[in-house]
Amino acid sequence: MDPLDIARWQFGITTVYHFLMVPLTIGLGMMVAILQTMWVRTGREQFLRATKFWGKLYLINFIVGVATGLVQEFQFGMAWSEYSRFVGDVFGAPLAMEGLLAFFVESTFLGVWIFGWGRIRKSLHLAALWCAVIGSWISAFFIIVANSWMQHPVGVEMSDDGRPVMTDVWAVLTNSTAIAAYTHALFGALVVAGMFTLGISWYHLWRRRHDGIDSALATGHVVVGEGAAPGRDKTDHGVWIWSLRFGAIVAILGFAGTVITGDVQGKLMYEQQPMKMAAAEAACHTGGSFSILSLGDPGGTCDDVVTLIEVPGVLGFLGTGEWGAAMPGINDLEPQYIDRYGETLPDNPLYGERAGSEIDYVPTMWVTYWGFRLMIGLGAVVAGAAVIALWLTRRGTVPRSPWIMRLAVLGILAPFAANIAGWIFTEMGRQPFVVAPNPDHTGIDQVFMYTAAAVSPGVSAAEMLFSVIALTAVYAVILVFELFLLVRYVRGGTAAAMPELTHDPDEHDDPRRDDVLAFAY
Repeated sequence: MDPLDIARWQFGITTVYHFLMVPLTIGLGMMVAILQTMWVRTGREQFLRATKFWGKLYLINFIVGVATGLVQEFQFGMAWSEYSRFVGDVFGAPLAMEGLLAFFVESTFLGVWIFGWGRIRKSLHLAALWCAVIGSWISAFFIIVANSWMQHPVGVEMSDDGRPVMTDVWAVLTNSTAIAAYTHALFGALVVAGMFTLGISWYHLWRRRHDGIDSALATGHVVVGEGAAPGRDKTDHGVWIWSLRFGAIVAILGFAGTVITGDVQGKLMYEQQPMKMAAAEAACHTGGSFSILSLGDPGGTCDDVVTLIEVPGVLGFLGTGEWGAAMPGINDLEPQYIDRYGETLPDNPLYGERAGSEIDYVPTMWVTYWGFRLMIGLGAVVAGAAVIALWLTRRGTVPRSPWIMRLAVLGILAPFAANIAGWIFTEMGRQPFVVAPNPDHTGIDQVFMYTAAAVSPGVSAAEMLFSVIALTAVYAVILVFELFLLVRYVRGGTAAAMPELTHDPDEHDDPRRDDVLAFAY
């Protein structure tokens, strides 16, 4: 087996797993901060309960995200040392800013928030949470700046030893690709968090109806009841109905934002990486038609692609903003890439046995084509489901159907899948480059690196295979523990996040101690 293929699988597995936590942390953190703001401003008990419940899930996800994210930077040195050597002068600045500034701010203020309940003023406690949330946004920005430089290298000059040296940090930080990708990722995170709160809140409202706590009049309006179990009172109903509708609105707004920012990304992609755009549409020939459905051999070429349904003119609008504009197809772009960058890998020790092998400039089309459509399609489904949820809960409760409840809970997975599909499309669509070359008028054309040259030359296939198996096994164990904790506290409801709801007021223990320990695990 080729160490390059194993290294790519390793990075793909660990990165996709880590990215499951990232959008939920970014989106849910903002929602928890808004809920706590509502509590501080109004003093209403339901907002306090909502803050602590969703805050509990936010912390579980944050902790697992930190643990899994550490592996990413180690891989740069262990499996991708040549890549690290090539991009190190550029990557050093944003990664240092992310680690020393953004993550430091995020983790420090999050610690103040966790242990500050009842110990500092409400306004300062709230400010600590907002600082932590903003720190996570800044952290995401620096990471995306680094990734976007691989898509669109700017702000550098080539040194005598063939490495890019950063000459303009402002150009790197304001990279057009980075700004578009960052805003797109933030809106995608809101969709994830919105559906997360919607699905879980639906489950709890359904349980209240299933257990006979709440009922509905003939008109469909809710009759809120009181349960015997701790925390299952009328305030509990307010927590879930408010969270559900809040989540639905956030998901809808997030989807609208992804549409706008995605359109900007598409136009940048047309300018900077036209081959990726063509592969996303399986557009073998120059034209302006948008493919709704194309079929072909997953491992095949343009000769195997058959377009069954297409809409004339749309592709040109997506790429240039002009309806019906002609977009270059794969068959026209491939000779241009060959003329500019060569037909075979250079005769260089970096490539080892791969030197002289033919370069395939066309990304794996079934991955780019279906990844692009899954991202858009699942996002649209989520937005539609959020609109339906707002309509079905307009009278204050959810239907008693267990099947609708299961669909609502299952819908939590849809935006996660959409985010993952989008990132897989973004990264695999760049191949065979790990740092993609851009045309002269949009970037620095001579700054590029083939993925085949990026892998560590001294790492064997056996070593890489062992690390893949070991990391996958460790991540699987972490996933089991994370799901166990999430399911446990979701089923427990607000009482699981607030021990004071079950605390006997006649006892003289300090309830703040229980609360702090509950958040600190």
